[in-house]
Order: sequence, then C-alpha cells, then structure tokens
Amino acid sequence: MKKKSKNTSRTRKESRREFLKKGALGAAAVMAGCSPKVAEQVAETQTTKPAAPATGAVLGANDQIITGFIGVGGQGFNSHLRNVINVGREGRPAHKLQLNAIGAAACDLYSVRRDRAYEALEGARAAAGRSAPVTVHEDYRELLDNPDIDAIFIGTVDHWHTKIAVDALDAGKHVYCEKPMTRYMMEGFEIYDKVMETKKKFQIGSQYCSEGKWHKAAEMIQAGQIGPLVLAQDSYMRNSPDGEWNYYQIEPELEPGKTINWKEWLGPVSAREFNAEHYHRWRKYYPYCAGILGDLLAHRIHPLLIATGAPEFPKRVCSIGNKVIMDSNVGAEDRDVTENTQLLVEFPSGLCMLITGSSVNEQGLPQVIRGHEGTLYFSGGRVELRPERPFADLVDAELHENIEPGVSIPAHIQDFFTAIRDDTDTNGNIDVAVKCQTIISMSEMSERLGEMLYFDEKTRTLSTGSSKKIEPITYGTLDLS
Repeated sequence: MKKKSKNTSRTRKESRREFLKKGALGAAAVMAGCSPKVAEQVAETQTTKPAAPATGAVLGANDQIITGFIGVGGQGFNSHLRNVINVGREGRPAHKLQLNAIGAAACDLYSVRRDRAYEALEGARAAAGRSAPVTVHEDYRELLDNPDIDAIFIGTVDHWHTKIAVDALDAGKHVYCEKPMTRYMMEGFEIYDKVMETKKKFQIGSQYCSEGKWHKAAEMIQAGQIGPLVLAQDSYMRNSPDGEWNYYQIEPELEPGKTINWKEWLGPVSAREFNAEHYHRWRKYYPYCAGILGDLLAHRIHPLLIATGAPEFPKRVCSIGNKVIMDSNVGAEDRDVTENTQLLVEFPSGLCMLITGSSVNEQGLPQVIRGHEGTLYFSGGRVELRPERPFADLVDAELHENIEPGVSIPAHIQDFFTAIRDDTDTNGNIDVAVKCQTIISMSEMSERLGEMLYFDEKTRTLSTGSSKKIEPITYGTLDLS
C-alpha cells in the first residue's frame, strides 16, 4: 500500500471530499437529467409500487398508458410504435419489458405510412382482445382531440416538432419527442415554457439518456470524486461512401395530391415544388434540419450533459464544418449540410465539451470526462476512474462494469412511462433537452454564420465576442432555411 502524506493541505482535501460525498450523493439522484431508477427499469418488469398523483389524470402503477403516434416513418414506426405495442418484425416481440401500454392511434401525412401503422395497431388490438377501435389520421389535431390518449410520440420531420409538442401539451398529453428537440433554438424554448406551464412529462427521444453509465458518472461527479470538471469529449463517426442518408429509399407510391400532403408537410418552411428526395432524405437539407448536428451529435451531447449531474446552458460555442468529400464524390447539389463537423462548448462552470462528428470517416474520439483530480473513461457498460498523478494519494481508482441498461430504446420508453405513473422526472427531461438544443442550434449558427457565439441564459440572447447582438436564425433567415 502506498504511504500517504499527512500534510495539512491533504487533510483539508479529505474534509472537503467527505462533505461532498455525504451531501451530493443524495442530491445527485434528483439533479436534472440524473435518474437512479434507470437500471431497475431493465432488471424488473412493470413496477407495482403505488404511484404518486400526477398532474392531470391520475395513473396508477397498473394502469395502461394509452398512446398515440404522430409521424410514423422509419423512426416513428420502428422505434416508437413497434416498441410500445411490443411487436417486432415477423410478429415476434420487440423486447422483454412489460410497458403496460396501448397503441390507440397514429397520424401521418403520407397515406402509405398511415396504412402500415393501422395494420400494426389493429393487429395488436385484436391479439389483446380489446374492443376499443384504433384510428389513423392525416390531421394530428384529430388525434389530440381523443381524451383517452395519455401520451403521444412525435416522430415527424424536425420542423414540425414544436407545433405538435405545444399543441399536445395544451391538450393535456405527455410528450415523447424524437431528437433533436426541434429545428431552431427559440422553438426549443417554446416547448420548454409550455412544459413548465402544463407540468406534463417530456422525454427527448435519445435513448442514450437512459444508458446507465452516464448516470453512474453523474453520481461520481456530484460526489466530488474527480474534482472540478475540465473537459468532456465524445464523437459520432460514420463513413458513407455514397453519402449519409442516401440509403433511404425513394418510394414510388409518394405522389403529391394523392398519397402525400406536400404543402402541409412543409409547414413553416417556405413554399417550394414537391421533391421526393427532400421528403425521404430530408436530413441532407437545411430547411428541414441541422444535419449530423441534430441527427448524430444530439446522441453525444445529451448524455454528456447528464453525466455532469448538473446540466448547464452553454456560455459560448464555436463550430466548424464542411462537405468537401461528398461535393467531389456525388456533387455539391446532393446536400446542404456538413459531413465533417467539430464543435467546442464552454459552460459557466468552466467545463468545456469537445464533440466531433463525421459521415466520411469512422475513427472517433474515446469517451472521456476529465476532472482536476481524476478522469472518467467510458466504454460499453463500463466506467473507470483513474486519479490524476498529483492526486494519486487522495483519489481512489474505481472500475464499474456491466452497468445496466445499455443503449435501449425500450428502456428509454419505459423511463417515460414510469415518470408518468410515478410523477417523477424523465431521464431526457425538458431541462436536459432545451440545453442540448441550445448547443445544437448555436453550433449550426456558428458554422453557417462564421462566428463564435455567446449565450445569455437570463435573456435567451446571442452575441459575438465583440458584444454584437445576433438574432437566432429561424425559417426564412438564410437562403437555405
């Protein structure tokens, strides 16, 4: 065993450490984004403990949650609808969890997807022997008018998230919204304000928010085990030779005025001619999304915020990106969004975050959170704490393995349902979601406007380093918006 120094400085450190452990371990579980119940949701079936009264309709632990699905394309159908009704491909169960939920209705502007959703919901209804009919709709407001529906899942294109979420919250529904939270920054605050007003549950649809290792890290960080935070890093890297998202098929059944309401699909986006490529591969185009920032890197920003145990709004953000390789390989007209993106975020506490994303190279950064006294290393369901050299006699090395759950959409959905029943917070709660959206939106603006941007969370305003005010971009602000 290493002989330990008895200097006064270390004694003060130990006192501080013990104080932090005693005070922060209990607090960590209720910090925004930090939910210690995550592992229990996978290890156990549906909870049977009495539920605390929820805002609005009171749902007991054994009550079935009645759900509706708005937007049932790839993610909305396969990840949302199939997991809730627990019917996977070829009729096999999609997972082993007992969600105790009913899929009652679906909505989509594309009739082919409505028909597919109806078939799946009706099959589940018939198999369960329920008498109440299932319904499908072209207008999502008809679905929200159903008083029996407790919660909705939003799987639409990004630019519809805010309108649907706000209307759903006003209608008394709990909301599970696919990531990213929305298209533009100020829309995120619209949802945030409405959740605060209605007190309904909100879950951002990034399953990494319920991955157990990030919640273990939050406990350790809030207990002071690695000291003040210094730098968090992660990446999401792919390599798509033919262009990311070009693997989505262009369906011949898609016909404006017949099977798709194109004008309605555009919503707040400025009017333009029908384009099947834009419909099926919309993630390539700025009018509808922020590219890999919203699609891939959202999955890295949310969990790193959660891992701190005390998510913050960004203080300043800088981002760069380009699409040189796809311009050369398939042509500049193929996409608007970047294929090679890096972002750097500074928080008021002094923590910095480095995220890199690519669709043209698969080699990423290791998942690491550095503190002044120790560093956390992540891989799979594992968290390892290594002391920093100057603090080797103070910080004990730790290794936590096989942390549950892993990355699981069903577990993330169960967390949403448990929060509704028990009146607790979700893992991907509104606080985490709006802070992540602010980072995503500021990153997009930084890259597209060529500016390092500062954020004032009290006034929700942006400025440059020279204190010049910048209006957040929205629909119509730029040529490609």
